[in-house]
Amino acid sequence: MDGIFFAGLLGGIGGLTRGIVGLLKALSLRRKILWGYYGITVLIAIIIGVFVGIIFDFDPRLSLLAGYAGTDILEGIYKSFKVQKVYVKKK
Repeated sequence: MDGIFFAGLLGGIGGLTRGIVGLLKALSLRRKILWGYYGITVLIAIIIGVFVGIIFDFDPRLSLLAGYAGTDILEGIYKSFKVQKVYVKKK
């Protein structure tokens, strides 16, 4: 199997695994499931798996781990830079 494809596959499996855990959590809490968000995170996990595979010489374990943790890391970065309202007090 081609190395890039295999790294992407493992990254996707990691992302799917993380997504399934999130889906089970949402179902147990009776929350609305955002299918578009789920699909985007799996796609990003595939991309992360490919890049980590390329950078670290196609180590399958690292691609799988990157797919699982990578979307969480990106989500944390997004939330930390999320624009919040700033109120300016006039003097």
